[in-house]
Amino acid sequence: MAALQKVALITGAGTGIGKAVALALMKDGYAAVLAGRRKDKLEETAAEGKASGSKSLVVPTDVSDPGSIKALFANTKEAFGRLDVLFNNAGIGAPAVPLEDLPYETWKKVVDTNLTGIFLCTQEAIRIMKAQEPRGGRIINNGSISAHAPRPRSVAYTATKHAVTGLTKSTSLDCRSYNITCSQIDIGNAATPLTERMAQGVMQADGRTAVEPRMNADDVGRAVVYVANLPLDTNVLFMTVMANLMPFVGRG
Repeated sequence: MAALQKVALITGAGTGIGKAVALALMKDGYAAVLAGRRKDKLEETAAEGKASGSKSLVVPTDVSDPGSIKALFANTKEAFGRLDVLFNNAGIGAPAVPLEDLPYETWKKVVDTNLTGIFLCTQEAIRIMKAQEPRGGRIINNGSISAHAPRPRSVAYTATKHAVTGLTKSTSLDCRSYNITCSQIDIGNAATPLTERMAQGVMQADGRTAVEPRMNADDVGRAVVYVANLPLDTNVLFMTVMANLMPFVGRG
């Protein structure tokens, strides 16, 4: 009997870390469902991944919209019949303003995208994974180093990333009986458009502005492929992948 082609769904797959992970999974033989807000960017990822010979499905999606998430997973099931890996990656930040000046609307938008969106995607993935044959699958959450320590003036992003850690643990615990694992990858300073400002300097804990080293986003892709390919009786619950020289493990 021929082996089933594994299927991975990646949110935020049009740029940055999501794109790097999608391309790495496609290169490894996964069929990829590419989700994100910008159809043109998703199609660019699909075109680059086409050289690997893997199938892809572009589904424009807003993860802050529950209806959009339901449509994403319905399209995935219709196209491929199963789901083996979900990479919950889509996320946004907020302007670096004093905590007391952050508007409620901005806070809510970050929470809806970074936390509620991951929760709803996780629910939909579980429903597919526990009902399919062979049963089970793997959910990988993009936590960020902000899940451990905040940057100055990052309350909304940091709070949601700390919350993702709780979601990862609860998902891992509650899904054991379904043969579904849940992992979290905490990424520090991958070189993407969102971290370009680090090359010019960003605020540090003591108020200074300093340039921060970055790493190639392709290395994140390889790390996710490693976790994705583990047998379902094994899990990497948390993994940190970071630019070695970035200011994280030392006192700031």
